[in-house]
Amino acid sequence: MSENPLLAPFTTPYEAPPFNLIKEEHYLPAVNAAIEQARENVNTLKKDTAAPDFKNTIIALETCSERLDIITSIFYNQLSAAGTDGLEKLAEEIGPLNSNFASDIALDPDIFARVKAVYEDRQNLSLTAEQDTLLEDCYKGFVRGGALLDDGKKARLREINEALSTLGPAFNNNVKKSADAFKLQITDESDLFGLPDSATSAAKQAAEEKNLEGWLFTLDYPSFVPFITYADNRNLGEKIWRAFSSRAYGGEFDNCENILKIIKLRDERAKLLSYHHHAAYVLEKRMAETPDNVIAFLDKLKSAYKPAAQKDLKELQDFSKDTDGLEDIKPWDIAYYSEKLKQKLFDYSSEELRPYFPLEPVLKGVFAHFEKLFGLRFTENTAYPIWHEDVVAYDVTDAKSGNFMGVFYGDFFPRTGKKPGAWKTSYRNQGLQGGEIKRPVVAIVCNFTKPTKDKPSLLTFEEVLTLFHEMGHATHALLSNVTYASHAGTSVLWDFVELPSQVQENWAYEKETLDLFAAHYESGEKIPEDLMKKVVAAKNFMCGWAGLRQVNFATLDMKYHSGGTENITDIATFEDEATKDTNLFPRLAGPFSASFSHIFGGGYAAGYYSYKWAEVLDADTFELFESQGLYDEKTAHSYVENVLSKGGSEHPAKLYRRFKGQDADPDSLLRREGLLGKKAA
Repeated sequence: MSENPLLAPFTTPYEAPPFNLIKEEHYLPAVNAAIEQARENVNTLKKDTAAPDFKNTIIALETCSERLDIITSIFYNQLSAAGTDGLEKLAEEIGPLNSNFASDIALDPDIFARVKAVYEDRQNLSLTAEQDTLLEDCYKGFVRGGALLDDGKKARLREINEALSTLGPAFNNNVKKSADAFKLQITDESDLFGLPDSATSAAKQAAEEKNLEGWLFTLDYPSFVPFITYADNRNLGEKIWRAFSSRAYGGEFDNCENILKIIKLRDERAKLLSYHHHAAYVLEKRMAETPDNVIAFLDKLKSAYKPAAQKDLKELQDFSKDTDGLEDIKPWDIAYYSEKLKQKLFDYSSEELRPYFPLEPVLKGVFAHFEKLFGLRFTENTAYPIWHEDVVAYDVTDAKSGNFMGVFYGDFFPRTGKKPGAWKTSYRNQGLQGGEIKRPVVAIVCNFTKPTKDKPSLLTFEEVLTLFHEMGHATHALLSNVTYASHAGTSVLWDFVELPSQVQENWAYEKETLDLFAAHYESGEKIPEDLMKKVVAAKNFMCGWAGLRQVNFATLDMKYHSGGTENITDIATFEDEATKDTNLFPRLAGPFSASFSHIFGGGYAAGYYSYKWAEVLDADTFELFESQGLYDEKTAHSYVENVLSKGGSEHPAKLYRRFKGQDADPDSLLRREGLLGKKAA
């Protein structure tokens, strides 16, 4: 048998993953072998007769499973970006293997004794701030991982962790499979009335690719969003909305049982570890610190957003009645009539923007923005193997020094097996590996509008915002300058992680930034200034509705994870009760919970509030850039030096104060959204 490429040294540039060599059958043997290698490293640590110290214990633990970490990062990233039935099946085996190995370390009394000895001697060790954080994280990680439990509780904790390791991927798989199962085939051209050419062309091509007549619409965002926004056929709008809103609820890919298992196991784990519930367990390691603080934060937002959302809905109801005689507006009408009302109020259509946002020039412009702001240069490099023909790889360098900063991949279009949405991920974090500091290997994965036979990929403005957002995450990773990989880039407290991404969206509204890329794909004409002024004027349109929606999701998340799980028997009933004060419509489809991948298949459990929390930080941060200059070198340097480069090496509150000179103003977000008056001079 040929050598397993996952176990051999990577001979690619900068040791990026050799995607051209990796096959599905390589993963399981590689994981098993890497676990054995990691166990040998752990045994060496345990047998060390020297007194425990920072190097022979804390750093040894930090680096003991480097090969395993790389292999599993490749596997789980491919599971999301290129999921096949084979990878899904492998996840059921690899999850428990990895979980049990992690439990073996976390629950080993001999290893914990060494960590505890170093931790208790920390006052005498003269550690740097980063080393002190690593030691604190390591010790707390063991305690939170069950090191203080008795043997019986340790055994149960191991079972819980193993079960959860497969339930999350299974949840995501059901969402993906249920979405893939829906197809809206249209053969009567009159059913396309209202849809822009970009949507019908893409649907025509989608049908041809499946050897179908007519036009094919799916639940992928680039297909679903234009249909629900522009299609005049209200019955079909309702049909596709109900399908989207009922993903993974009922039928073959139902997620209700998975949700019940996940929330009950999380709650049991928290109680085993002496926390009141999962939210208390999670928030101990967040800026918000306690569930009460999160609830108070959400209540403050709700007090501003709910009346604004009710006003937004009343305006839509009046508009739809005046326009079409619609007496009773429904959830599937919201996108359609809000777009029509926006056109009336601000005299432009979202589709007017598309021709000015062809993906390739936009991407080059976004790269130019990050070079101008942070001095990062992106250069395409075809020497890197890629996992799909749509993927593009880049070398990232410091524009001034020429120093290599990392490898960057872009994967932009939807395909079967790919998880919906958009995300940034790492194949390797910056930091210590193999005895030396290595630069990161990162990717952003999106589901943007695909090119057609006669047009390039033309992005919506929302997709442009998504690109800025995910590139914000990517630059957080690429600018990382820490010693330990567990602190690198986006490895920060969860309610801080969205600051570097969300703040970047602000630049997309600025003429100085738009001039870098916004030009008509045929004529090359710059986007008209008056058109962008309309977009900026409409920035806060329906912001009450959008804000209440986010508070709704965050509230649902907190309710699921704040105890009482033994009383939850029906997901739909629970969701209705949990969100009754943040919903302006009764539920008219499957519960959102069934496809709430952020909290059941991702890392946002008891943390969805962090999007709004980080919006406060991003609004406060951008106010400084606005006052000093959008590309002010001093401000940008301070932001990189004190925030982006530091990752999780220090508490984010300290980093933010060092950058801004004070804590974030909690009113900055509502001020930006026009729900509070301007800041006094």
